Amino acid sequence: MEVEKKYITSEELLKHNKPGDLWISIQGKVYNVTEWAKVHPGGDTPFLNLAGHDVTDAFIAYHPGTAWAYLDRLFTGFHLKDFQVSEISKDYRKLASEFSKQGLFEKKGHVIMYSLISVAVMMFLVVYGVLKSESVLVHLGCAMILGMLWIQSAYVGHDSGHSNVMSSRGFNKLAQILSGNCLTGISIAWWKWTHNAHHISCNSLDHDPDLQHIPVFAVSATFFRTLTSHFYGRKLKFDSLARFFVSYQHFTFYPVMCVARVNLFVQTLLLLFSTRKVPDRALNIMGILVFWTWFPLLVSYLPNWPERVMFVLASFAVCSLQHIQFCLNHFSANVYVGKPTGNDWFEKQTSGTLDISCSSWMDWFFGGLQFQLEHHLFPRMPRCQLRKISPIVVELCKKHNLPYRSLSFWDANVRTIRTLRTAALQARDLTNPVPKNLLWEAVNTHG
Repeated sequence: MEVEKKYITSEELLKHNKPGDLWISIQGKVYNVTEWAKVHPGGDTPFLNLAGHDVTDAFIAYHPGTAWAYLDRLFTGFHLKDFQVSEISKDYRKLASEFSKQGLFEKKGHVIMYSLISVAVMMFLVVYGVLKSESVLVHLGCAMILGMLWIQSAYVGHDSGHSNVMSSRGFNKLAQILSGNCLTGISIAWWKWTHNAHHISCNSLDHDPDLQHIPVFAVSATFFRTLTSHFYGRKLKFDSLARFFVSYQHFTFYPVMCVARVNLFVQTLLLLFSTRKVPDRALNIMGILVFWTWFPLLVSYLPNWPERVMFVLASFAVCSLQHIQFCLNHFSANVYVGKPTGNDWFEKQTSGTLDISCSSWMDWFFGGLQFQLEHHLFPRMPRCQLRKISPIVVELCKKHNLPYRSLSFWDANVRTIRTLRTAALQARDLTNPVPKNLLWEAVNTHG
């Protein structure tokens, strides 16, 4: 005898969106993920942001087909009474299914192997040049190579964080620790914590940590209202100090990017030695200790302090190219305030993302992340497949009248600086910290 289905409405589901009471819907079936959020490999942030909504598209984006088998144990017995699927979600799910049938999520190619080889070669050149040469120019060249090493190693860490490198979760974790913690000094635990939140709440001013750079940067005048960061759990105060820095942010952007790694080192240490629950804390700390052993030791072999300072600053400056790229992908795209709903997954990703167009021979330099929208829509897709699926994503955006922005590296920089300048000029208006012309604000502050 068939059991009669039990239903709840979307309004009733939305009531279960607080810590200690987290429900979600996937394809109309309602799941209680309150306890699962505590042990979820991706952390609890996705649930805290999306609970109370149907999250089918986000689930499909982040999970392989094998994950569906784990849902039954979380099923509440309820179905969503007013469950509907938008036309764009139907197309997105169909596209994800087709890519899966083609095996694109498993075809990792040889890109990572080449990246790892290049990292090993660069490390050899850096160490050899520092130890065996007394030339200042050689040491400067080694510093620049080290910056490129960090860039490429970070891409490997990023890809392994999305399980796009190795065949198993354990080996992916090993790749993350080696390429992230040991080689770059950036904790993969910190990266996963912030990166998962960024993907889920792409360009939400109060939920996406990748836009929360007060008091140094503000991409929108909305920050002038002193928003509360739901990620960090504190107010992003727009005080006199923030106003001063933001007023000149279009001038300070590149200088700050040259020393941005210092902030990443600090954020890593703050997380690893905080009271917050950190997955694999001991392993992450061990990896960081490896970095803070070899890097200072390498610098100490330089003959004098001027060269040591030059070496560190030059390596940071080269690596700033990657920090700049990450900002280009999102700073000048649309922003919004509030949680993502989960019901407009495709729309939110296209709205908050900008691609960088380049020749295929430059893919190694951008690490595949020049196809930022493609990566956000299909984060499990290996980078070697992103150029292949890009035309398909373009057509889907055209079909549903959604933005697909792809600019040259130069034009993306111009657009980003223009965005920063717009907010800077607004911040300088001491008598009018929040624009009074709401129409002007809607057009010019991206959201």
